[in-house]
Amino acid sequence: MDVFLQNMGTAGQQVLILYIMVLVGFVADKLKFFTENTARKSNDLLFYVITPCVIINSFLTTTFSTETIGGFLFAVLCSVFAHAVGIILSLPLFNKKGSPDSSIFKYACIYGNVGYMALPLANAVLGETGVFYCSGAVIVFNTLCFTHGIWLMNKGNKVKFSVKSVFLNPGVISVAIGLPLFLFSVELPDVIKQPIELISNMNTPLAMLIFGTYLANTDLKTMFKIKEQYLIMLVRLIAVPLVVFGFCRLMNFPALLTTACIISASAPSAANTVMFAAKYDKDTAVASKVVALVSFASIVTLPMMIALTKQ
Repeated sequence: MDVFLQNMGTAGQQVLILYIMVLVGFVADKLKFFTENTARKSNDLLFYVITPCVIINSFLTTTFSTETIGGFLFAVLCSVFAHAVGIILSLPLFNKKGSPDSSIFKYACIYGNVGYMALPLANAVLGETGVFYCSGAVIVFNTLCFTHGIWLMNKGNKVKFSVKSVFLNPGVISVAIGLPLFLFSVELPDVIKQPIELISNMNTPLAMLIFGTYLANTDLKTMFKIKEQYLIMLVRLIAVPLVVFGFCRLMNFPALLTTACIISASAPSAANTVMFAAKYDKDTAVASKVVALVSFASIVTLPMMIALTKQ
C-alpha cells in the first residue's frame, strides 16, 4: 500500500504541474495576452512541428536493442487494442437517435489526449524510453483520428476525408523519419539534433497553455449538466485503462512497457475533439465542456492507474 500511495503521489504531482501551466494559459487568455484565437493558430505549430519533433527526439535518444524495438511494436498493438475497446464500449452508450452531439461523445470516449498528456507524463514518470513507447500510441492515434475519427465527426455531413490522411499525417511521417534513424543507430550531428531537442521541449508548456485558453472560453458553470460526459469519464478514464491493464498482464509485458501503455490508455479526451467539432459543424461548446471535465477528472484517475501498474 505504501508503494501504491508513493507512486500515486509522484504521478499526481506531475499531473498537477501540467495543470499549473493550464492555469497560466487560462489567466493569459483572461488578460488578453494569449487568447483562444491565437492558441488555435498556434495549434498547427504544435501539431505539425513540435509533436513530430518530440517523437523523432524519442527515437534519437533511445538505444537500439531487440527489447526496445519489440516494446515499441507491442505498444502499437496495445494502442490499437485500446482504441478498439473504446469504439466497442461507446457504440451502445451514445446511439440516441436524433442527438446532434453523439459524434462528439463517441469521439471523446475513444480518443485520448495522447500527444498533449501522455507524452509529457510518460517523460516525467518513465523518461525517454517511456516517451519512445508512447510514440507508438501517438501514431495509432493520428492514423485513426484522421480516418475513423473524421468519418465519425463527419456523419450527416457531405464533406469527404482524403485517403492520403492515413499516410500523410504528423504521426506517421515523424515515425517514418525517426524509426530508420533508430534502427540503424544513426548519430545525427549536433547542429541538427539540438534544434530537434529544443523544439520538442516546447511541447508540454505550449500544449498546456493552449488548453488553458480553451477552458477560459468555456462556461464552467454549466459544464456539469451534460449527463453523457460522466459515461465518457467512466469509459475513457477507468474502463479502457483497466481492460488494457488486463491485456498487458495477459501478454506478460515488462513493467515499464505496461506503465507506458496504461499512461496512453488513461489519457483524458483528446483536445482535438473541439477542433474536429468546429471543422465538422458540431457543437464546440459541448465538446469544450466534455474535454474540460474529463481532463479535470484525470488528475485523480491518471495517478491511480499509473500506481496500479507498480503493484
